[in-house]
Amino acid sequence: MSVTILAIESSCDETAAAVCKDGMILSNIIASQSVHEKYGGVVPELASRAHMQNIVPVVDQAIKNAGITLTDLNAIAFTRAPGLIGSLLVGTQFAKSLSLSLGVPLIGVHHMQAHVLANLIPDEKPSFPFLCLTVSGGHTQIVLAKSALELEVIGETIDDAAGEAFDKTAKLLGLPYPGGPLIDQYAQLGDPLKFKFAEPQIPELNFSFSGLKTSVLYFLQKQTPEFILENRNDLCASIQYTIVQILLKKLVKAVNQTNVKQVCIAGGVSANSGLRTGLISLGQKKGWQVFIPDFSFCTDNAAMIAITGYYKYLSNQFVPLSVNPSARAEW
Repeated sequence: MSVTILAIESSCDETAAAVCKDGMILSNIIASQSVHEKYGGVVPELASRAHMQNIVPVVDQAIKNAGITLTDLNAIAFTRAPGLIGSLLVGTQFAKSLSLSLGVPLIGVHHMQAHVLANLIPDEKPSFPFLCLTVSGGHTQIVLAKSALELEVIGETIDDAAGEAFDKTAKLLGLPYPGGPLIDQYAQLGDPLKFKFAEPQIPELNFSFSGLKTSVLYFLQKQTPEFILENRNDLCASIQYTIVQILLKKLVKAVNQTNVKQVCIAGGVSANSGLRTGLISLGQKKGWQVFIPDFSFCTDNAAMIAITGYYKYLSNQFVPLSVNPSARAEW
C-alpha cells in the first residue's frame, strides 16, 4: 500500500508544508518571515500572526506541486515540539483540523529528530548506525542514530547553541540580524587564523559557546569602530573558524568513542560553508563516510517533518486529537 503524508512545520519563523510519498519528497514549500529583521530577532507574536496568514496558501501550494489532492493523504504530520508555543499552536491546530476532516491519523514530530532524519531524504543516505552533528539557532547536539526512531543524544550544549554564537558575535560586530549567514559571507574573504579566540574546554561530548562570545566581546571592546570595519573579513573568518573547530573536535571525540564512522550534519548552521568544507576535509583525513544534506533541507523545512512522519507511520506512532504542542519537550 502506498503511503502519502502531508507535513506541516511552524516551530519558529518559517511556515512550511511538504508532501512525502513512500519516503520520497514530492513537494517542499517554505514561506519565510522578513518582519523580524528590524527587531534583531524573532518576535513570537508577530511570528504567530504570520503563520496564520501563510499556512493555508503554503499547504495549498504543497498539495498542488505534489500533483495530488487532499483525499490522497494517508496521514498528517506536524511539528509538535520544541519551538515558539504560539507558532507551534498554529501548525498543530491546522493539522488537527485537517486530520479530523479527512479522517486520517495524526503524527506528532519532534523538530530535532526531524533535523537528523533529513539525512534520509537524499538517494545517497547513511545506513544505521550513524552520528549526526545537529547545529541550529537553538540546539547543538551530537546524536547517535541507531535506527530511524531510535536516536540517542550523546552530547549537547550547556549554554548557547552554535547558531546563537554566530548571531550574537555578529551583533557585536554591528551586523544586522540574522548575522550568521553574514559572518559566513565575510569569512570567505578573510584569514581564519588572523585573530585567536577562546575555545572552552568542556568535559566529554558537551559544548559551550559562552566563553567564545565573551572572548570576542572583550577583544572588540578594546578596538575602535574603524578597526572593526577594516578587519571585518578577518574577524568573521576567525570567529567562524573557532566555532567550527569547537564542533569538529567534539565530533572526532564522538567517533573515537562510538567507533561509528558514518557522519552527518543537520540543522540551520549545517548550511555554513566553513562547517561543510571543514567536515568534508576532516572526513577525508579520518576515513569517514560523510553525508551533508542539501541546503533546502538544512534550515527549518517541512520535508524533514514529512520523512520523520513516514517512519512513524510505518511504526504506527500516531497521536490523538487531544495532543498539545510543547515549547521545550524532550525527545
